[in-house]
Amino acid sequence: MAERLAIPDHVLSAIASQRQASSEPMAAFFYDLPALAAHGRAMREALPPGVELYYAIKANSEAAIIDTLAPVVDGLELSSGGEIARACACSTPRPWVLSGPGKLDTDMREAMRRGVEAFHVESLGEVARLQAVAAALDHQQPVLLRINPALPEDLSSRLRMAGTATPFGIDESQLADAVRAVDDAPNLALVGFHIHAMSHQRCEQRHQRLLASYLERWPQWRALARAPERVTQLNVGGGIGVNYLQPSEQFDWSGLCQALGQRLAAMDEPPLVRFEIGRFLSAFCGYYAIEVLDTKVSHGEGFIVCRGGTHQFRLPAAQGHDHPVIHLPRDPRQASEGERRSWTVVGQLCTPKDVLSRQQELQGVEVGDLLVLPLAGAYGYNISHADFLCHPRPDQVFIRDAREGSELETTSHRRAEPVS
Repeated sequence: MAERLAIPDHVLSAIASQRQASSEPMAAFFYDLPALAAHGRAMREALPPGVELYYAIKANSEAAIIDTLAPVVDGLELSSGGEIARACACSTPRPWVLSGPGKLDTDMREAMRRGVEAFHVESLGEVARLQAVAAALDHQQPVLLRINPALPEDLSSRLRMAGTATPFGIDESQLADAVRAVDDAPNLALVGFHIHAMSHQRCEQRHQRLLASYLERWPQWRALARAPERVTQLNVGGGIGVNYLQPSEQFDWSGLCQALGQRLAAMDEPPLVRFEIGRFLSAFCGYYAIEVLDTKVSHGEGFIVCRGGTHQFRLPAAQGHDHPVIHLPRDPRQASEGERRSWTVVGQLCTPKDVLSRQQELQGVEVGDLLVLPLAGAYGYNISHADFLCHPRPDQVFIRDAREGSELETTSHRRAEPVS
């Protein structure tokens, strides 16, 4: 069973206010923006000299999330034309880079017109297309080559992005050819290398070894360039995981930064290192609150059926974990006196895969109670199949002040009905 988490009072107040304002059973996301900003500041303050923090907005690209993190981080990492539009609408303009496979020529042109800092190039074919777009615009474009390096097997993780056959990056064996192609492109300038090898890393020491393996090879990679003195950046990606089942035991970010600082200080010509963090920045600020519609026992297993489900919060199903659940009873006295048993928490979808959490020990659960799923600020609603079964989309409530009763901003994504 997962650890129990406490919900801050101002978040509880926001949940109560939103519920009072709604005539329907609740299914809504709540984002604690002051907590998000504080977490971002703490992460950036832990960085050693010569290291930057970018926010990978794919984790959560809602405007309020980007606007909260932009003043805190050094820049933004984007992966599509849609993300370009969102980043450029930010209230605090920040530098940004464009990465990811399968970039459209239209996205390349739009990025150059809007002042992209650099492209992370994924293949030799992309080098040629990017040169053609830059030449047509008479534009000089900095680029980083994304490397798919060989990695020791013991550095593997649940989601490998490199060190094996993937669509991401250029094999290390082809790197010299890729560097030569960029050097030969009159409108491109090689400024560094990008590696994002693994996701869901929860062990600081293992990630420390992964970064050390990059830095050991940095001089050889840099020496491939025709003008190595202009190659100064090493983007080490993100991949820092969140421990959903043991929330008090999270990745030791400060320990990683301290070790990285010591290693960089010992190098003769260290690169400018850049992290692009998504999940580990935004996950902790989010809460998904869903109302209990029904309880039942089937073949000896207890089920709590809630408003919402995996079509709104796909994260547990996508990652294959049982998400922590916090019970908010309507009547605390009845809950304390009710039956305690193991429950499987499910949503409204017509599929047995619509499971948010299993084996949750809860007491006195009744129809009309709320269940709150914390750690819902990253890869939750934004990766979900919200239109499945045409259920209404959930409201997203952004808490801008940590004081109880403060003003809330609500974004509604409800599907528009046809006009008769």
